[in-house]
Amino acid sequence: MQTILVVGAGKTSVYLIEYLLKHSVTCKWRLIVADANIEAIIGKTQGHKNAEPVVLDITNNEDRTELVKRSDIVVSLMPPHLHIHLAKDCLEYRKHLITSSYVSPQIKELDEQAKKAGLMFMCEMGLDPGIDHMSASSMIHGIHKVAATVKSFKSYAGGLIAPESDDNPWHYKFTWNPKNIVLAGNMGAKHLVDGEVQELSYNEVFAAPKKLTVSKELGDLVYYPNRNSLSYLEQYDLPEVSTFIRATLRYPDFCKGWQAVIELGLTDDTINVKADTNKTWLIERNGFDNTTAIETQVANKLNINLDSTIMKQLSWLGVFDELPITAKKRTSAEILLSILLKKWALKDEDKDLIVMVHEIEYQHRNNTKTVLTSTMTLKGEGNQYSAMAKTVGLPMAILAKLVMMGKVTPPAGVHIPNMPVVYKPVLSELEEYGIIFEEKVS
Repeated sequence: MQTILVVGAGKTSVYLIEYLLKHSVTCKWRLIVADANIEAIIGKTQGHKNAEPVVLDITNNEDRTELVKRSDIVVSLMPPHLHIHLAKDCLEYRKHLITSSYVSPQIKELDEQAKKAGLMFMCEMGLDPGIDHMSASSMIHGIHKVAATVKSFKSYAGGLIAPESDDNPWHYKFTWNPKNIVLAGNMGAKHLVDGEVQELSYNEVFAAPKKLTVSKELGDLVYYPNRNSLSYLEQYDLPEVSTFIRATLRYPDFCKGWQAVIELGLTDDTINVKADTNKTWLIERNGFDNTTAIETQVANKLNINLDSTIMKQLSWLGVFDELPITAKKRTSAEILLSILLKKWALKDEDKDLIVMVHEIEYQHRNNTKTVLTSTMTLKGEGNQYSAMAKTVGLPMAILAKLVMMGKVTPPAGVHIPNMPVVYKPVLSELEEYGIIFEEKVS
């Protein structure tokens, strides 16, 4: 019996595990689901006859390697820094690997070894990164086929809260890795605009978000640049492009509030905090005194009015209050994370919303220009069956199935899913689950 090993049974695994279990019946697969939390495993596998739940400490070499040896393909939903353990095992025991995380330097170093072994290490196989690469590559390759030249590439994606579940002044709730949200942008950003490379520091990433209108129903969204866009220029095969940017979408008030949080030093992950309450933490980080109301001092520092939306956002978080700090780790980032985990938690009935937009301008041989816009929106069904879980998990599950069934020849080496042999069948099947891109030409 062929065996798939899924490592990680967190929130984004639900669709992936259910999909693979569904196909395990006809394909006669065994699905090993490993996680440190047995309740998470049981909740996802529901006693399915083809599921084998395994409690695993991924740093335990003996237990981990035994599972990899027993499998035919490994799908990892672990935090990015832990993929390397599985990647090395996959090399040693000749197994394919699929993850949704960015290609790390450690994984990239295994490229030649993976090629020589004929192994596929497919990274960035989720939503963003993942579906964005596949859908964008499909568009770009289609444009190249008509001998046109791409002049501008803009790609936007965001995990948002659906309008009917939007009930806080931040207009945001966690649908993805919370720590990644808290540390978003901390390495700055780099992209290309009209032939010039633009680099932004952490303090600049959220400072001037630009507007994007997706639909009348959603109203205006804003975007901020995402990491180093230029690292994808070669992989997207766009040597003549003059504008190239990958960006994250949010509702407008979010970026204004988050910029304030950054300026107040509340996302710092390097210095331990001595304060015991939210209020004294805010005072400690900013050198405020006890002679003037802390709200006034914050408003003065940020150069905003006391009745502004930003002040309402900060007050809603409780940073002005003498609430005890409950975070086990004592950096500002960890304290903020502990607050947001409660404040930005999805309720059972809450629905999330995925929005992805590609805007590509290309030039024909006769010098006429065309703009091709492709848009995908997807609403979740609730906290457990979120749109984020669907769009992160299903691409990995579909690729694993196609490889196991011999319908896709796995490309050897460390890759992202920008090749037709991968994106064509995966995008086609994703449409069956409502993940559909609508194109408009102007």
